[in-house]
Amino acid sequence: MNGLLDGVVVPMVTTMSAPGVPDPDAAGPLLRAFAAAGVRRLMLLGSNGEGPLVRADRTAAYVAGVADRWRALVPAGVILVNVTAPGTDEARHRAELAAVASPDALVLSPPIYFRHSDAEVVAHYAAVAALGLPIVAYNTPRYATPLTPSTVDSLVAMPGIVGAKDSSGDPAMLAHLLAAAGTRTGFAVSQGDEQALGAALRAGASGIVPGIANLAPRLAVDLVAAHDQGDRAEVDRLQALATELTRLHSVRPGVPSVKALLASWGLCPPHAAPPLLACTPDELRRLAAVVRPIGAYLLGGHDDAKEG
Repeated sequence: MNGLLDGVVVPMVTTMSAPGVPDPDAAGPLLRAFAAAGVRRLMLLGSNGEGPLVRADRTAAYVAGVADRWRALVPAGVILVNVTAPGTDEARHRAELAAVASPDALVLSPPIYFRHSDAEVVAHYAAVAALGLPIVAYNTPRYATPLTPSTVDSLVAMPGIVGAKDSSGDPAMLAHLLAAAGTRTGFAVSQGDEQALGAALRAGASGIVPGIANLAPRLAVDLVAAHDQGDRAEVDRLQALATELTRLHSVRPGVPSVKALLASWGLCPPHAAPPLLACTPDELRRLAAVVRPIGAYLLGGHDDAKEG
């Protein structure tokens, strides 16, 4: 399973025909833009994809439709599907629905809502791994029970777990993940903290999973390429731009901001899953002003970052 988390994985927004209704047909323009930017790996239904807010019965057709389109555009393209849920039964149900699309791996956080013991977290992963699909553990303490050094060690020892995405923003946790990964062949670690992408690659991460890549995928692809070429100054320059781009969340946190900008560029409908609401025209104007310094790295291009 080597290569699943190498380079850039875009945690893709979920394209919707109406609030809460995923629509794979609406994904076409965005998928083509990602492919043109050099993206080869997508993660569907993550936090940027509103996964836990999307009704489970609406996920299978969406995942299958996007996977088919992506593989037609990028024959060796990778599809990861997040199946995070409050409990184990729901996560297994979402995993079974996702399996119809033959994803390369599932992405799974510890259970959300309640805080659980290390033993419960490990049991959760074991139960979903028993379905037979490779799993990438997703550490996102903002939304779910945090992984601990103990649970990390248990997961690395579990054959069905093939990697981890760390969005904790905790350098000590990333260091522990990387050290644990070094004890097992084929276990990869990817960074989800958008303000520490370059630092994670230097520390030994296999790749990055930045939500801002929905808006500026080439920035992320070029950052990884600069790291691979040993160009530290260029990595630092691109990291500064990535950090600047995260300022959009000061206008309106979360997915609606990303979708509003993509919609203004003709790449994605603005709809989000309830209770999330679409951005207002004033918020869109402010968002466009915030991201404008990123210039040609934006999918909309500097001149097309409209103010509404």
